[in-house]
Amino acid sequence: MPDVLLAEQFQIVTDPVADSVALSAIFAVLSLVTLFLLLGVFRVRAWLAGLISLGVALIVAITVYSMPVGQALLSASEGAAFGFFPILWIVINAIWVYNLTVVSGHFDVLRRSMERVSPDMRIQAIIVAFCFGALLEALAGFGTPVAVTVVMLMALGFPPIRAASVALIANTAPVAFGALATPIVTLGTVTSGASSDPRLNTDTLGAMVGRQTPILAVIVPLVLVAVVDGRRGVKQTWPAAIVAGVVFAAGQFVASNYVSVPLTDIIASLAAAAAVVLLLRFWRPVDSPSLTEGVAEPAPAGGGGTSTRTAVQRDTRAEVMRAYAPYLIIIVIFSIANLGPIKHALAQEPWTVVFKWPGLDILGANGKPLASTNFTFGWLAAAGTLMIFAGILTAVVLRVRPGAALRAYGRTYVELRHAIVTVMAVLALAYVLNQSGQTNTLGAFLATAGSVFVFLSSILGWIGVAVTGSDTSSNALFGALQVQTAAKAGLDPLLLAAANSSGGVLGKMVSPQNLAIAAAAVGMAGREGDIFRKVVLWSTILLLFMCVLVTLQAMPVLDWMVPRG
Repeated sequence: MPDVLLAEQFQIVTDPVADSVALSAIFAVLSLVTLFLLLGVFRVRAWLAGLISLGVALIVAITVYSMPVGQALLSASEGAAFGFFPILWIVINAIWVYNLTVVSGHFDVLRRSMERVSPDMRIQAIIVAFCFGALLEALAGFGTPVAVTVVMLMALGFPPIRAASVALIANTAPVAFGALATPIVTLGTVTSGASSDPRLNTDTLGAMVGRQTPILAVIVPLVLVAVVDGRRGVKQTWPAAIVAGVVFAAGQFVASNYVSVPLTDIIASLAAAAAVVLLLRFWRPVDSPSLTEGVAEPAPAGGGGTSTRTAVQRDTRAEVMRAYAPYLIIIVIFSIANLGPIKHALAQEPWTVVFKWPGLDILGANGKPLASTNFTFGWLAAAGTLMIFAGILTAVVLRVRPGAALRAYGRTYVELRHAIVTVMAVLALAYVLNQSGQTNTLGAFLATAGSVFVFLSSILGWIGVAVTGSDTSSNALFGALQVQTAAKAGLDPLLLAAANSSGGVLGKMVSPQNLAIAAAAVGMAGREGDIFRKVVLWSTILLLFMCVLVTLQAMPVLDWMVPRG
């Protein structure tokens, strides 16, 4: 029987090269360096960059980490499957809902409605990308906010690359509490078993993250208006940016510390949106007639984006209500699905099936089977499935005929064909890195920094999200390592565990998975590298800010911010 088909057991070794973590890390980082160089420097199409980087990861896993060929390929297959379900399953169906609004003509109605709230594109970036995007992150996560808000921005007149950049940058501050705080719940699960510290639970970890990301939230709206209109944008619209950021930050802090960790982003996003709308009743930004010209970029061939605005048109109240209906439907469906009893029921068989990936037999460095070899197929509870229900109701409300709705669904797959390959390749890469031990090596190498690790802990979370596209996955991957390293270095385990999640949110905007989603949504599949170059500097700057904040929280300067009991 060929070696590829053998289900030979494999155990992770963190230091396969001369028993040295440092030397091993040189090989472990090769696929990541390849990926970012191909995207950012050589401008290779994302799907091809993903496949090439996957090939590098497989070669390193087999030749350096001695992972059996069969186990390596099975690991990649599990990652590719996870890339499609649940991640692409969400994105495809979210964009289908958008396409239904386009087919019916109601997206133009929505655009005109938001223009009446404020015709200023800088304010629209705050309301749509920051506030509404945070609400979608709270309810769904996993790329949904980027997939939906980027096309909303396009319909409002944003040029393609700028729409993608704004959506990606906005999808940072709310990520740690996304999908009803799934990343925090995961972090609590993996860290509680790695330390005897009683504070390592969902509530206290949520409270700690709620004392880090809110400070980031104050800055993000200012960054958004700077991306849209440079210094002039900041100078003319800073009141709205500050109000949105401060109210969102206050909402995150209060909700995560005193109300409910899972409801944090819902409370913060709704409060921020209400505050901005209220502000606009008393204040308007300085008019800038050249704003549209200043942000104009040519729309890509086949793309739907242009900065050209349509003539003012009045829509009836019923039409406006129908235009908002898809998003209200999404909110209602996700809210119902996340109610305690219903969520619990959907997590059980037959609605959710958990099974061991066929043929995959991997032990962690501790000799125990890896939990990641179990695949969760929540076919009914999945956000993508809920999106299908939302799409069906949307088609009914918007009076889209079944045939037109089905054709729109088929077109959605065609539009996303390159993104589908990219996301599946990147998740296959992530699984190979994780299950071969390459990610463990990188984490262990950073951990050798000792007390300096407090500065690097956020970077470790950033790497995890940049690779997997998920703060949940990053927490599952590095949460326990953060706590164990804290114990060795004499650092606070609660602070480092939270830093993994808070630093990780800044990796979302450079994650190839999210880049592929954004590029596909604006009709620029294959030009992910262009978007990457627009956001990578902001990702780096904000990451350094988080590193400094966490370092100060470990020192007497800000250690009062860390919960003690």
